Amino acid sequence: MPFEIRVGPPTITISQGRTFMVTTHKGEILSNTPHGVYAMDTRFISYYRIWLNRTPLELIDFNQLSFYASRIHLTNQQIDIEGDTTLEAHTIRVSINRIVSEGIHEDIDVVNYSGKAVKILLEIAMRSDFADLFEVRKHHIVLRGQTQTTWDSQRKQLYTSYDHNDFHRAVTFCTNTNVPLGYANGRIYFEIELGPNQSWQTCNELILENAKTRKSPGGCCSRSKHAMVLFNGLYSPEQKPQSHFAELQIRWQKCCTEIATSNHTFYRMYRQAIDDMGALRIYDMDVSDKAWIPAAGVPWFVTLFGRDSLIAAYQNMSVVAGFAQGALKRLSEYQATTRDDWRDAQPGKIMHEIRFGELAHFHKVPFTPYYGTADATILYLIVLSETYRWTGDIELLKQYREVAEKCLNWIDLYGDLDGDGFQEYKTFSSVGYENMAWKDAHDAVVYPDGSQVTQPKALCELQGYVYDAKIRMVEVFQALGDENRAIMLQQQAETLKSKFNQTFWLEDEGCYAFGLDANKQLIRSIASNAGQCLWSGIADADKAQRTAKRLLQEDMWSGWGIRTLSSHNPAYNPLAYQRGSIWPHDNGIIAAGFKRYGLAEEANQVIRGISDAIERFTAYRPPEVFAGVQREGNADFPLLYPDGANIPQAWSTGSIFHMLQTMLGLRADAPHHKLYVQPTLPDWLPDIELQHLEVGSCSLSLRFWREGRITRWEVLEIKADKLQDKIQVIAEAN
Repeated sequence: MPFEIRVGPPTITISQGRTFMVTTHKGEILSNTPHGVYAMDTRFISYYRIWLNRTPLELIDFNQLSFYASRIHLTNQQIDIEGDTTLEAHTIRVSINRIVSEGIHEDIDVVNYSGKAVKILLEIAMRSDFADLFEVRKHHIVLRGQTQTTWDSQRKQLYTSYDHNDFHRAVTFCTNTNVPLGYANGRIYFEIELGPNQSWQTCNELILENAKTRKSPGGCCSRSKHAMVLFNGLYSPEQKPQSHFAELQIRWQKCCTEIATSNHTFYRMYRQAIDDMGALRIYDMDVSDKAWIPAAGVPWFVTLFGRDSLIAAYQNMSVVAGFAQGALKRLSEYQATTRDDWRDAQPGKIMHEIRFGELAHFHKVPFTPYYGTADATILYLIVLSETYRWTGDIELLKQYREVAEKCLNWIDLYGDLDGDGFQEYKTFSSVGYENMAWKDAHDAVVYPDGSQVTQPKALCELQGYVYDAKIRMVEVFQALGDENRAIMLQQQAETLKSKFNQTFWLEDEGCYAFGLDANKQLIRSIASNAGQCLWSGIADADKAQRTAKRLLQEDMWSGWGIRTLSSHNPAYNPLAYQRGSIWPHDNGIIAAGFKRYGLAEEANQVIRGISDAIERFTAYRPPEVFAGVQREGNADFPLLYPDGANIPQAWSTGSIFHMLQTMLGLRADAPHHKLYVQPTLPDWLPDIELQHLEVGSCSLSLRFWREGRITRWEVLEIKADKLQDKIQVIAEAN
């Protein structure tokens, strides 16, 4: 019988909204690590350990029960206790239940199995550094302001504050216990007396405070009916939730397209992705009950991003359109109006990332917001178009027409730095990014000899994004009645496509080049970026076929997915962030590109590799990135990225939805009341049913199944309030 393999990080990360907690499997926060309790880009707790009689505890087991809850079981080592006696090892159990909401609620249970009465001292050691998240990630923390700690014995509260001019953060630890309690030497101690098989419990809360608000977890003892439901995973959409956050999650689940399939592994992947996308919502950025913003990833990207929010919104379109509607709104509010080189902003540009920590507060970093991305502005147009195609909402186009016009102007005036018709990127900031496409690691863009390419750089996928955006804007301006603008954009797109295929093609490699360097010479490296050119449709048909074949050769194809960089390149490192690793979202986009050009088997090969990897990750959660090492047979397992990938991460989670949409060939045309399907199910997914798929104002249920090598389909149900809103489902030729 084969063993079940599960690959996961050495940490527990629980989150809700902008608050998250990262600990060891023992539930501890250790010094000189990225562990901690975080909110608003600040680490509130930097050290947290529990002791019995000043002796560390041993781990029995742990479990992350949901995205916001964890349970940890610990036990004692052999320790000396009062009365010159010894407490044998493994005779005391200490259980920790935690829930994250706007703060942290923690219940600690202690049970005595020693067979005798004992007096023990449980201690919680806790420290706060209030470090900025950027400094934590760089392992370089600078102390600036003043930190003060006070203990209130009457209220049983420990208050630690940090003040630096007008920047304020504070955390309050409060507890509810019936035993003697004190604070000394940086530790809170509980004096516990237990008879044989007796238990004791305390409820603790961490209340987080910034300059404007005080965020409390709201009190939720794990012995309460509500918390027992949370901890035991008993919530279902039919139950009435008893907390605000639980209600939001259930409402989110009710909005989503459901599936049914005989492949239980894929079902679990899909269901986990639904849960994780809901978990990534930044609630205080919600536009409305049906328009939301996803955090880019936990733990390091819990904020609004341009590129990440837009790609995740695109991936989620067949599940729910709410992320797109939220992203379009919030990103439009930050669209740049003036040039600001410190923040790499130009008029019309869509932001990259915004932060709210101490460094941003004092403008020590440009993330207020920072605009150093070459693709978010282009992707905004693509997502606007895709949202229109799925919702049929002409008012959406009217609402964002001016934003779209400014995006188009930025593409032509600022995205094209030298007027040659191609998109290039270059930072104008003293602290700006070296790379500004999706591969934004400082060392991601290399020549075939492994050396670094210097700015400005014109990467191949950016040209494809512009082509796709302008083709889509033709449709948008036609819908808005501006035929002249549509004709001009059509001409621009066709010119770009012709010039791109002439300039970027590597005949000897049978693939598109990575890009153009500052001297307009080809960057002849083979990289996954070429595959994204098929997704956008800029590739000529014959070149698309050859590019797909090239990306599936052994130096690019790992068995788990397509690598970011060829293993033949001297700079290749499968453990590096973007020089040989594998990104699920990148592979999802490439697979969609393969399918676009009729390469269904090749698309399914990529999807199978990524799905096999996800199956082996803990809880079926795809990490942001994983190592690009070669797969060694079916018993092998993928390797984690060693520097800590975000799990969950929005566009990695969304890749599951994107890959399903690719296999089914879903293409919405809600303005014309049509949904196109082109199903090519692989043998490992012989059947699947979509339930409550929203297209326009119509809800559809469809079934797909394999007969031999052919995929059949049927419409099970169509619901529309008005007859004219009814969607017609049409098969596209393979």
